[in-house]
Amino acid sequence: MNKPAGWLCQPGLGPGQADALIGRLQRDQPELRLVHRLDRDTSGLLLLARSPQALRSLSQLFEHRLVQKLYVADVLGRPAGVSGRLSWPLARLERSPPRYGPHPQGRASLTCWRLAEACGSCSRLWLRPRTGRSHQLRAHCASFGLPILGDPIYGADSAALTAAQRLHLHAAALAFRHPFTGQRLRVRSAVPFPCPPD
Repeated sequence: MNKPAGWLCQPGLGPGQADALIGRLQRDQPELRLVHRLDRDTSGLLLLARSPQALRSLSQLFEHRLVQKLYVADVLGRPAGVSGRLSWPLARLERSPPRYGPHPQGRASLTCWRLAEACGSCSRLWLRPRTGRSHQLRAHCASFGLPILGDPIYGADSAALTAAQRLHLHAAALAFRHPFTGQRLRVRSAVPFPCPPD
């Protein structure tokens, strides 16, 4: 499914975070289960399973890193070069709100990036996370000196970042082999926000 920005995938802690996408979907289709999650403010492709067997099989694909994920992010600034890898180990640095960043005792993480387009003082990047750490893309981009537009946690100190009406991070594509047929699947979702103007 194509998740809108601003929705929790599953309920969080406290009464203000009880309303979540999976709960609403399960009202009409109680068999649905989340295979993976996206941050509340991230939009894009979200994989759901319709049976316990499908959930197990699809979860194993994610666990063994057999699902290729592609995100689009608009960031403030320009990277040095046209592609690269971000591989800082990440750990939670703050609890409320949760904030992650590079830490020598953090969990290994890897994000591959490529410049898609230069947009004035901003850049559009394609991001391929090779690991699935909490806030990985947001923390890696911010630590790289290229915070994602509209990010209230990792980019709140800049007027250009907060002027964006939403987080400019979108899960644009998933590719994997169907766990039952073996057929190679690639699912895409159009980016719902324009590249920032010059």
